[in-house]
Amino acid sequence: MNKQEKRTVILGASTNPMRYAYLAAEMFAERKIPFIPVGIKKGKVFGEEILDLREKPSIDNVHTITLYLGPTNQKEWYNYIISLQPKRIIFNPGTENQELMDLARSNNIETCRACNLVLLSTGQF
Repeated sequence: MNKQEKRTVILGASTNPMRYAYLAAEMFAERKIPFIPVGIKKGKVFGEEILDLREKPSIDNVHTITLYLGPTNQKEWYNYIISLQPKRIIFNPGTENQELMDLARSNNIETCRACNLVLLSTGQF
C-alpha cells in the first residue's frame, strides 16, 4: 500500500507544538502521507484546516484513525468514529479504551495499541 492510500484522521488534532497530535501531523506532512486533522480548536496544522469534531465532519476513504483523545473524552464520539469506517484505529499511549476497541473489532476495524510517532519514525506505519 502506498502512502497516498493511508489517509489518516488525527482525532484530537492541535495547533500546539507541544502536543503529540501536532508532532504526528508534522510527521505525516514530512512523509507526504495525507492526513485530516479533526479537533475542537480551530486553526491550521501543516497546511490542513482542523475540522470541528463537534460537527462530526463527513470524511471519505479513511484508512486510519489515530487517537489523541483520552478515554473519558471518547465515548460521545464512538458512533462518529465507527461511521468513518476506517480500516484501523491506533490507540496512542493514554488513549487505550477496551470498550471502543471491542466496538471497533465488532465492526471489522483493526485496533492497534501503539505510538503513532514511533510507527512513523521506524517505517512501520
